Amino acid sequence: MRKVGIFWFNHDLRMDDNAALLRAASEVEQLICLYCVDTSSAGPGWQQPARLSSRRRAFLLESLQDLQAQLSQYGQKLVVRMQSPLEAIAQLITLHNVSHLYSSHHVGSYENRIWNTLRKRYSMLEFTQSHTHTLFNPSQLPFTIEQLPGSFSKFRRLVEKMDLDNTISAPLDAPAKLPPPALVVDMAWQPLWQQRFPSQVDSDTHPALFKGGASAGEKHLKGYFAKDLASSYKQTRNGLDGMDYSTKFSPWLANGALSPRRIVQQLQEYEARAGANDSTYWIFFELLWREYFQWYGHKHQQQLYAFSGIGNSAPTTSFYPERFKKWCVGNTPYAIINACMKQLNFTGYLSNRGRQLVASCFVHELGLDWRHGAAYMEQQLVDFDVASNWGNWQYLAGVGADPRGHRRFDLQKQAQIYDPNNQFVQRWAGDQTLQPLDSVDAADWPI
Repeated sequence: MRKVGIFWFNHDLRMDDNAALLRAASEVEQLICLYCVDTSSAGPGWQQPARLSSRRRAFLLESLQDLQAQLSQYGQKLVVRMQSPLEAIAQLITLHNVSHLYSSHHVGSYENRIWNTLRKRYSMLEFTQSHTHTLFNPSQLPFTIEQLPGSFSKFRRLVEKMDLDNTISAPLDAPAKLPPPALVVDMAWQPLWQQRFPSQVDSDTHPALFKGGASAGEKHLKGYFAKDLASSYKQTRNGLDGMDYSTKFSPWLANGALSPRRIVQQLQEYEARAGANDSTYWIFFELLWREYFQWYGHKHQQQLYAFSGIGNSAPTTSFYPERFKKWCVGNTPYAIINACMKQLNFTGYLSNRGRQLVASCFVHELGLDWRHGAAYMEQQLVDFDVASNWGNWQYLAGVGADPRGHRRFDLQKQAQIYDPNNQFVQRWAGDQTLQPLDSVDAADWPI
């Protein structure tokens, strides 16, 4: 009997450094390459997948188009279904007598719930998952996931005691070949996508900052390290606007078009060529920060979305629809926050410093339930990552991994430090006629 596999693409939209895809290539005779766009969501993302902003949808579309082009070079094709993965995979298993199912490990409770349901429902199938979204595999860590340190500082100290040059594996090559596709009868998915998700983006007035896809991610990665920006990263990383103050790897990292191990490889080559310093180390430091929250998400799972976070004490905040809506559209008493939110709504991106400021304002100045801020970011951010987003919001809200309890920023002081000439505020918040690209209806965000 022939072996037919499904590879469920999710946040691993690339061919290289994809252990799960290599495994599929070696084990089955026919392969269905599947991506699902679940359109059933109607609310905040801690219960189900969030609605995606126009920017995030556009970036995802480009990423899928690029993946489809790369698969076609192997004689394969990408099957995109506008339905729940549970429904789509169940249908394909029945129609094509599937024997193997492959995917990358995912932090999200929604994705894990689907995977576990499929395992129970189809116990006769072979199920295989690999870690493709992290620098390390669990077996390489100096502790179990259950023993993950309660703070990033402790995590970093333990990890940096390891022989990192030999512990962080070299990125894997793309498969030499892939099994042919099963005979999936499918409509062309791109016209259906455009019909379901008409663009709201005025690309002439507000051109996209990032182009989706592994090809664009690789181009950006090589372009960044071809310059000398990495040698001054630590001095520039707190910038608010522009393309060169930070690495901007996060959009491709988030949906897996770019591998974190590929970034480390390029960083090491840069250091060998141009020299290592505090700035090049700080790029690795930021990758470790991201890594910590990936394992934090794996450990705490559903607690990632809990109002009280990973502790037992709930914050003294609530949900006020009008305050929430004003924060979303950039209409608060704080000019720096308004500028950041306008930037987010029009570009789908916000600097790391900006994210800290808007989250601090949301929780500590406006007294809002942090989960609604995290869910709005999930909707808007081109570089949304489940663990990084929700883990960092917990950190700022005082219900997560911060040993200090919470992070409250003096917004006036922050504006003086990071926007001393008021250029950022004037650019983004000065024109009050600007409206967000995607509507915000506070009634859609119930507790």
